[in-house]
Amino acid sequence: MDNAQAYLVALSTVFLLGIGTQWIAWFLRMPAIVLLLMAGFLVGPVTGWLKPSQLFGDALMPIVSLSVGLILFEGGLNLSFRDLKQIWKPLVGLLTVGVLVTWGGTTLAAYYLLDCSLTTALTLGAILVVTGPTVIIPMLRDIRPRGPVAAIARWEGITIDPLGATLALLVVEAVDAAQHGSFSSATANAFVGLGITALVGTVVGILAGRALVKAMWNFWVPDHLQNPITLLFVIAAFLAGNLLYHESGLLAVTVMGIVLANQESVNVKRILEFKESLTVLLVATLFVLLAANANRTDMMQLGLNGIAFAALLILLVRPVAVLLSTLGTRVTWPEKAFLAWLAPRGIVAAAISSVFAARLGETGTILVPATLVVVLVTVTVYGLTAPWVARRLGLSSLAPQGLLVAGAGPVARALLRPLVERGFPVVVVDTQYEHIRRARDLGISACFANILSEDIEDEIDMSELGRFLGMTSNEEVNALAAARFRERFGPQNVFQLASTEPTRSRWTAKWLEHLAGQRLFSERLTYDYLAEALANGARVKVTVLSETFDYAAYQKHYADQAYPLFIVDGKKLTVLPAGRRIAPRAGQALVSLILPGAEQDTATGAAGSNETSQPAPATTDSSSSSAPTIEA
Repeated sequence: MDNAQAYLVALSTVFLLGIGTQWIAWFLRMPAIVLLLMAGFLVGPVTGWLKPSQLFGDALMPIVSLSVGLILFEGGLNLSFRDLKQIWKPLVGLLTVGVLVTWGGTTLAAYYLLDCSLTTALTLGAILVVTGPTVIIPMLRDIRPRGPVAAIARWEGITIDPLGATLALLVVEAVDAAQHGSFSSATANAFVGLGITALVGTVVGILAGRALVKAMWNFWVPDHLQNPITLLFVIAAFLAGNLLYHESGLLAVTVMGIVLANQESVNVKRILEFKESLTVLLVATLFVLLAANANRTDMMQLGLNGIAFAALLILLVRPVAVLLSTLGTRVTWPEKAFLAWLAPRGIVAAAISSVFAARLGETGTILVPATLVVVLVTVTVYGLTAPWVARRLGLSSLAPQGLLVAGAGPVARALLRPLVERGFPVVVVDTQYEHIRRARDLGISACFANILSEDIEDEIDMSELGRFLGMTSNEEVNALAAARFRERFGPQNVFQLASTEPTRSRWTAKWLEHLAGQRLFSERLTYDYLAEALANGARVKVTVLSETFDYAAYQKHYADQAYPLFIVDGKKLTVLPAGRRIAPRAGQALVSLILPGAEQDTATGAAGSNETSQPAPATTDSSSSSAPTIEA
């Protein structure tokens, strides 16, 4: 096999393993990095089939370094200055005191447990101060902790990465200078180097970000070239930073991402979506390559000491670092405990260790295997336990049952009120204050805002909300909001009322179909139909099914005069989309719309059932009247 074929086979294998493994991990609900590392070990150290360092030669480390830069740029796009109002003090603590404690603790642990030189221990300690944004952000998306901890973890995970890379570089240079000169001059050079790196990276990042914004604002970049031109600017910023001062490139691209994320001149949503897809590909590829590049002999030599080293970082170093970093802040004890149990290392640590292992030569052989062990152990431990810890600390729930609803009009209030009375979190969002006032009068949490506003998620506690319902009279607003919250809640948890205008143009119908969520309840139940039915006396009734009055009896009793809306099973809520076949069991409650004139729809209810019903509000907002609930 010639070199061209070898490259093709190797790259194809890496891509297949990387993407396929992430798909399997999603299906198994496991941290993807665990399976990626296992796949890399299998094709590399275990079988010896893939040897990246031999295949790619000197080009491997520059490719890895540039890929890390692209990952950090995407991370910077997720950081908003609005978060800093609440979290700046603990964040500064984590980036200063926390870094020093983590560096010192990790250095001591490496020196005594891994039997390495002080230079290697100091370098490894500097590398492992970083956390893993490519791991933390997906974990936070799944856990959805309430309070400021999500913002703190996100900012720390992204901003600490270039700091860790810079610190490792300065450690190596300081140790080298100390061996050829005085310790005082080496220390002074390290601090000067840190300042220059910060200055160069920040200036280059700001200039690159502002230049790209100006180009897009002046329409110098056509829409179809926005992503490639952005990639060009990122690579140029990374290269410029490194050329002006070594290892400033990582900070430059991170700052550039933050600049783009916090400007309001141009829309960067398309760029963010492209970079997220690119990051998934890069993470998958890099983890397989770096794991495959590990030395099996070095991995075996670590043995139980490697596991003990990772355990010490989890059980002692991280908790102490968080505790000291958050002294004097408003971070609560549950939040401190959660932050102390959330420090997975990821692709950045693995990549940096590979770069410095090559630089240190024989003395740095322990860096890569030790880092990969820490990555594997921390991702596995935190990935499997952090959601449980968050729930035990009262910062999250397993499967949020609450509803975020666009629209607080009479239709939404009538259909949602029974859920609120049964304790389900419901937040309605509307731009008409009269709707907001009437919703609050009924005990429904309401937010006076535009559901399409960029700040809406900052104004609402989203930790208990797991689904979105579009229930305004404007189908376009429902569809746009559904498209926005599909990423947060997943397409299976995004719903909207059926179309009121079935005769619209073909193009408009296709556009809305692409954006829209699942149809709520029934294709017949449009906003206009519901408003008219409620105005004419339709009721929203809760029926608790029993052995004597089961779902078959319910259907027979109401015939086609009832539309099931929700199923309540204890603390679990099921939203019913259009066309779904249901088979509710005895003990479950069925929330339905009962049309006027339904047979025996009286205060006595159906025989053998336990029903509560309430007069539905008319479209003239008579819902504010406190009609008594009638119970059978």
